[in-house]
Amino acid sequence: MSEFNKSDEFWRNKLTPKQYEICRDKATEKAFTGIYWNCFDKGVYHCTCCGEPLFSSETKFNSGCGWPSFYKPTHSTCVQTSDDFSYGMHRIEVTCARCGSHLGHLFPDGPEPTHERYCINSASLDLEKD
Repeated sequence: MSEFNKSDEFWRNKLTPKQYEICRDKATEKAFTGIYWNCFDKGVYHCTCCGEPLFSSETKFNSGCGWPSFYKPTHSTCVQTSDDFSYGMHRIEVTCARCGSHLGHLFPDGPEPTHERYCINSASLDLEKD
């Protein structure tokens, strides 16, 4: 087993029930309930599962959607995207490239310069403050 290809038992023991549901079972936290949706402290947001640096506070913006929103990841290879057809619609799922943790979804309605909105669950993130 590779460093981050862990068993279900490992993740259940490492994560809180809410983190497990979101990160491993691809659930979504309710809007305006996560700890980072309205947080604008300076720092880097890491994957709660493996610690990979994912998003900088410098790219975070207030989208008004109720989840932390970023216009780009820390580097192009730290996240992966894939088609998500759950709930009878097409969305783009965002996962951690290192451990496969579900992070949230990507939408084409963000600010310049990328016009992208990475809409991310707070439970999938850990903020390391500057």
